[in-house]
Amino acid sequence: MASSSSLSFNLFMVALVLAIFMRSTLAVFQPSPWKLAHATFYGDETASETMGGACGYGNLFTNGYGTDTVALSSTLFNNGYACGTCFQIKCVQSKACYANVPFTTVTATNLCPPNWSQDSNAGGWCNPPRVHFDMAKPAFMKIAWWKAGIVPVQYRRVPCAKKGGIRFSLQGNGYWLLVYVMNVGGGGDVYSMAVKGSKTGWITMSHNWGASYQAFSSLGGQSLSFRITSYTTRETLTLWNVLPSNWQVGLTYNSKFNFR
Repeated sequence: MASSSSLSFNLFMVALVLAIFMRSTLAVFQPSPWKLAHATFYGDETASETMGGACGYGNLFTNGYGTDTVALSSTLFNNGYACGTCFQIKCVQSKACYANVPFTTVTATNLCPPNWSQDSNAGGWCNPPRVHFDMAKPAFMKIAWWKAGIVPVQYRRVPCAKKGGIRFSLQGNGYWLLVYVMNVGGGGDVYSMAVKGSKTGWITMSHNWGASYQAFSSLGGQSLSFRITSYTTRETLTLWNVLPSNWQVGLTYNSKFNFR
């Protein structure tokens, strides 16, 4: 009888370990296949015109995104749910391509809006349903001669390799909390978000725009926890007590954990 119990326990432990292993494996975002598109650039070598952007990341230098960024056509932008996603882009089929550069990696921080006054094949590069990348000029200059203006590219989604945990930048007032979610690893994107005060239950936040989520609640004077679900993997992270009870709007707070 003892032998049978021991065997059952061992089988249970093996199943548990396998389940944990499979969950860990599936939760890691995997690169997508290569696809064809086109890329242009905007701004100058300083990338000053890329600051801010539709995703709401503000100063891309201080917030860790630098000049390796891209504005996505609305087909890719997905109403802001693609903010924070990472792509490898390589120049192909053009004399302007740098042959010794296999690819460059960029993060989506902005929207390239449609330009219906121009034909989709002659200036309206970001008109739906085109898949297009309008890169920061320093990023474009890594893969192609900038005077080409536009080049054919291959691209693929890749995991976002981020240092440190997810960051939260706060705006709002006493009855409205607006949170910009930054430095997201793994798929880089956010599907849904909830906030919990030390005196409340979980409150579902609504998607505002870009990488921002909002809650219409009075949460001042409470430590705040966040629950975030990745748009790509649907993996969920619960980050406890990220904000101290004396948190303030206008500040950015760091968590200790991130997606992979």
